[in-house]
Amino acid sequence: MRTYRELFRTPEFTPLFAAVSVQTAAQTATGLALGTLVYARTGSPLLSALAMFGPSLAQVAGALTLLSAADRLPPRAALTALALLSAGAVSVQAVPGLPLWAAFAVPLVTGVAASPGGGVRYGLLNEIVPREGFLLGRSVLNMTGGAMQICGFAVGGMLVAVFSARGTLLVGAALYLVAAAVTRLGLTARPPRATGRPSVRETWRTNASLWSSAPRRYVFLALWVPNGLVVGCESLYVAYAPGHAGLLFACGALGMLAGDTLVGRFVPTRRRARLGAPLRLLLAAPYLLFALRPGLPLALALVVVASVGFAASLLLQERLLALTPQELSGQALGLSSSGMLAMQGVGAAVAGGIAQLTSPATGMAAVAGLSVAVTLALAPGLRTPVGADGGRLLEANGSPRASRTPGTPRTEETP
Repeated sequence: MRTYRELFRTPEFTPLFAAVSVQTAAQTATGLALGTLVYARTGSPLLSALAMFGPSLAQVAGALTLLSAADRLPPRAALTALALLSAGAVSVQAVPGLPLWAAFAVPLVTGVAASPGGGVRYGLLNEIVPREGFLLGRSVLNMTGGAMQICGFAVGGMLVAVFSARGTLLVGAALYLVAAAVTRLGLTARPPRATGRPSVRETWRTNASLWSSAPRRYVFLALWVPNGLVVGCESLYVAYAPGHAGLLFACGALGMLAGDTLVGRFVPTRRRARLGAPLRLLLAAPYLLFALRPGLPLALALVVVASVGFAASLLLQERLLALTPQELSGQALGLSSSGMLAMQGVGAAVAGGIAQLTSPATGMAAVAGLSVAVTLALAPGLRTPVGADGGRLLEANGSPRASRTPGTPRTEETP
């Protein structure tokens, strides 16, 4: 599967695409509104950053307790319920006079409950499309995520200016209801991918199994840490340029859209492995220039270029699926998603803390430097290519490498 036409002809992909698009628009608009609301009340870059991305830290608790639900709940029912839960939570945050502690507590609780959502969603994608079509399908979902972030941040910025932050939160709640309706009416009922009931014990057991493989550990860490630190840069947009934060976020989404389009549709399989390391470095390197406090035009250009590097996550997720049994794919993708979101919260906290002590520009450059250092440290463990057939090594041209004859010396080890 290599064309968009083939992808959208696949039954159920279109409603999944529509639901993800609407939900992403809701997340971006409400995140910007909440960050603006908290910054207006406190004047704190740290609290503003945590308001937008701090709830992602709750994904840690969910990943340790609820993640086994990703493969053990009916996908349609689970996704519908999570969209309704988000609508309710955003509506509560729009209540006038809501205490500041409650404005943080509500999304934290919601983040824990929603932690299996990524695994459910992308595990379902892995069922809807053929295995060789997963990267294309995932890239399209990322692309619509980028497009909806552009729309969500741009429109969200206008809504905040016209209707206030609380009014924008109510618009976001309505969008979550639309996403719930599309999910419920557009997808068919499917059984869970795995048997048994979700439990904390099963979550721990499967997480331990996934983490026990060294190649998978490198992939998880590469998905989580560099990405999360760069999102820490993004969490300071409001403090760096209070009047133009929506524009910075929109440019970031534009760059991510361009990267996902290029990698998902036009880069052949044999060249993907070579792009991984450069893309992971591109993700952070432009933010180092924020130490020079660039003006808005240059800052926008740097954000666009850096965000192209988010496409590295597509290659890492494809590698993760190649290293993971089918029956664990939902929890593996869920662990990947929860870890990424959690590290985004960590990145926002670290960047916000540095900015609180120095300046937003210094905070952005500092966490970008950390991201580059982590990427370089993980590079040796990500050099061995794997196939889409369950982890076999590939030759340089992308074809499967012949199996080693018993008794012959082993010339190359996986990390």
